[in-house]
Amino acid sequence: MNTEIKRILEDVKSGAMSVEDAELKIKMEPFSDLGYAKIDHHRKIRQGAAEVIYGAGKTPEHIIGIVKNLKEHGHDAILITRMDKEKAAAVAKEVELNYHSDCGIGIVGELPEPDGIGKIVICTGGTSDIPVAEEAALTAEIYGNEVVRLFDVGVAGLHRLLAHSEELMQASVIIAIAGMEGALASVVGGLADCPVIAVPTSVGYGAAFNGIAALLSMLNSCASGVSVVNIDNGFGAGYLASMINHEVRRK
Repeated sequence: MNTEIKRILEDVKSGAMSVEDAELKIKMEPFSDLGYAKIDHHRKIRQGAAEVIYGAGKTPEHIIGIVKNLKEHGHDAILITRMDKEKAAAVAKEVELNYHSDCGIGIVGELPEPDGIGKIVICTGGTSDIPVAEEAALTAEIYGNEVVRLFDVGVAGLHRLLAHSEELMQASVIIAIAGMEGALASVVGGLADCPVIAVPTSVGYGAAFNGIAALLSMLNSCASGVSVVNIDNGFGAGYLASMINHEVRRK
């Protein structure tokens, strides 16, 4: 990923930033202690991506405080995950918020222009998996990736997936999201020549065990190149896909 520290050095090299300003930016206080949260401002410098706000379990006041602190420290785009409608409404009164109720994602600021090496394709087994898929898609987009959405292309009607063979073959990373028996990841892994990130969802009837059946199925995939994140973890899949899609820029 094109890290913040590399951007600082490139700005110094081009003359857009002085050595003194670069030194100050790097030496700035690494975190802010708000009492209820310690905001890691050096994460963007270390990892190339700013801290994300996990909305579940936080009060609207805490979310607002963290957002304002991040903005004060120059963060242009802020991602808030797992935030319900009531919290989003309260936060929107204090900061300009773009809220996606279908997946509980809130974004403060504008999405950047894509600068990844290719496209991230996100496919779901069914429409019930879309909330997790949108969490993955918006996460990937806020980190500068072009995303292609292929929804409801599960193995119950395999022709639906095969109709998008061109998109699958052109992807640099694929995120396969499915509940039930989780077979989509193995099928995609057997077709694609790029890394596949499998996301089991908690969609399914009783024996699906809230996603455990899909998780075990994906972990036991016979297709090479398939990795698996936790149940319903769209954020983790989107973040990992972004890292892969920017990896060449580290060289």
